Amino acid sequence: MGLGSALFAYLYDPSMRRAEATELGWRRAALLSGLSGNVVDVGAGTGANLPHFPAACTVTAVEPDPNMRRRLAAKLAAASSGAAARATVAAGSAEALPVDDAAADAVVFTLVLCTVPDQAAALAEARRVLKPGGSLLFLEHVRGTGRHARIQDAVQPLWSFAAQGCHPNRDTVAALRAAGFSVEVDEEFTLGPGWNPANPLVRGSATAG
Repeated sequence: MGLGSALFAYLYDPSMRRAEATELGWRRAALLSGLSGNVVDVGAGTGANLPHFPAACTVTAVEPDPNMRRRLAAKLAAASSGAAARATVAAGSAEALPVDDAAADAVVFTLVLCTVPDQAAALAEARRVLKPGGSLLFLEHVRGTGRHARIQDAVQPLWSFAAQGCHPNRDTVAALRAAGFSVEVDEEFTLGPGWNPANPLVRGSATAG
């Protein structure tokens, strides 16, 4: 963590404001609308999911970056009602969640699995903390097909350097299935120009087999 991390955290909300207002916000709400019980928000960032958790949720927001975590904590402190008012912030990584075995009714990944250092380990952790029958919910950008996938491969090193480790070419749906999850993709969509390496995105749910 250093100056790059601090700058990324500072710019994250302003850079995402339009996308959240037009495309991502309502999709987050749709993704999270049916949740209740204990929910782990993995890589919670600056708290984009917080306004969309139903009041029936008890949320543990796990975030490894201290710069992001400070902004997340400030939003929680300002919340006066709903799940956000009762949410707690925890320092921790996706590969080592500070959550007991089989303690979570749901685990949420939104724009996170592209960035985690070890995707397989993160998904194994999600399985560990989920209760039997619990749900993994995801909204992630993923590997494209054909020429677009080749472009993602070509730009990945520079992209990852500039975007705090983000990998635009990860086949996250395949990784979920390889981790033993049964996956249902509710939607595939794009944000902005289709050629953007951060397209396409998928929204859906998974349960452990």
